Amino acid sequence: MLRVPSSIQPSQFETLRIRRPDATEMTFVAYRSDVYPERNEVFFEEHAVIVVLEGEKKFSSPTQELHVHKGQILFFQRGCYSMNESIDTNYKSLVFFVNEKLLKEFVSQHLPVFQASFAPSTERPLPGEAILSLTSSPAFTTFIQSLLPYFGADTPYLNELLRLKYQELLIHLLELDTTGQLRGILLDIYQGQKTDLDYLMNAYLLKPLSMSELARLSGRSLSAFKRDFESHFHTSPGQWMRQKRLEHAHFLLRNTAKNVSEVSMEIGYESVSHFIKAYKQQYGATPKRVG
Repeated sequence: MLRVPSSIQPSQFETLRIRRPDATEMTFVAYRSDVYPERNEVFFEEHAVIVVLEGEKKFSSPTQELHVHKGQILFFQRGCYSMNESIDTNYKSLVFFVNEKLLKEFVSQHLPVFQASFAPSTERPLPGEAILSLTSSPAFTTFIQSLLPYFGADTPYLNELLRLKYQELLIHLLELDTTGQLRGILLDIYQGQKTDLDYLMNAYLLKPLSMSELARLSGRSLSAFKRDFESHFHTSPGQWMRQKRLEHAHFLLRNTAKNVSEVSMEIGYESVSHFIKAYKQQYGATPKRVG
């Protein structure tokens, strides 16, 4: 599974990076033309915006499936888990990584805009909608075209220009956000809203995510995630996940044609023997398909 942007490699992508005041760098935008056919599981370590330049692609989260094409823009919240699949050889995209600290600074600078445009009746995204789709405009297309010459450019003012482009990107997205859903998402991020734990754990139970990644998905630090989890479920995250995954395995063995090895793999056990041992501890017998 790809972890973006830590998986961004110079050999795979052309990138533009912004140098921050603490002397570290953040990937701002990456460009690539996919190798076809491609199918990847992706975990977004940062909020991201994907702009489809050419071709078609499928994006699937635990609760959504989107078939996108040229002119569409997708906003992925940090921690989103997605399955991506190229449809044709022409797919090209720009991927912007929206650093959360800079994003909060942006919302703070424009807070009256967010508060004034956000009436109680404004449609908010459902908790499971981690991917928001927008449609490009002529002005946004011109903005994208203005970025392309900076790839490979040698200018002493590139960092300053990219910081302005970062602001410009977010303002364009707000203009395209006709439903107010993106404004709601950004305001929630600014205010530090946390994801409901029941939804989170049921949606991502079978995904190959670490405890730290689940914490990030929930909008919490790892220690806060463990504390809130134990307060809500009265057990540790690890124990809860083992029990629920084995319950799912129990269901599959009795209601599908999958064998023990297939079920073991589906619920995240790399070793069949470890799965058999855990199953026996929970159910008092070794697993076998009933049919």
